[in-house]
Amino acid sequence: MNQTAQACRPVSWRSFGLAVSTLLAAFVISAPAQDKALQLDPSQTSVKFTLGDVLHTVHGSFQLKRGSLQFEPSSGKISGEIVVDAGSGESGSGMRDRKMNKEILESNRYPEIAFHPDRIEGPVASQGKSSVRVHGMFSIHGVDREITVPADVEMSADRWTATVHFTVPYAKWGMKNPSTLFLRVNDSVEIDLMATGNVVKPSIANSAQ
Repeated sequence: MNQTAQACRPVSWRSFGLAVSTLLAAFVISAPAQDKALQLDPSQTSVKFTLGDVLHTVHGSFQLKRGSLQFEPSSGKISGEIVVDAGSGESGSGMRDRKMNKEILESNRYPEIAFHPDRIEGPVASQGKSSVRVHGMFSIHGVDREITVPADVEMSADRWTATVHFTVPYAKWGMKNPSTLFLRVNDSVEIDLMATGNVVKPSIANSAQ
């Protein structure tokens, strides 16, 4: 077959479909990830703490006060806040909780505990699970502390969850250690945050504000 005949040979539908699929895949890969507004659902978000002493381990929880985040997947930048009511701590003992609020957290003076993230280290998959590290400022007892915490994140088209575990060395950070002569407690407390909520397009989130 001569070169003219080869040039005039019709392209098969299979070859055409493969070429179109390749172009679409290249477009999807090269297209920037859309920014995401992440709203927190207070009813599905928990903040738990664990404090050990010589006799047993104390477990308790705090209530989420408010929270919303804005995330740029392409750059890893994240902004917003997760705010906890400092006076809502419950450990199963009214006397212990009153002591915690009055003498340690001083929740009348410092009513909020907050985390203001600014960047995510590691890629976050648009669908499925990712393990990353989140950097930001943690505010407690009137002082801002720079921290980086590990987080397991799961994303879907309209929902997200994040599980975070970190340690707060409250005594080192200037808060009172409640230990007595007969009862010694750890000078740090373990925090477990499980946050969940909706993924909202930024334009919708901005119009709702």
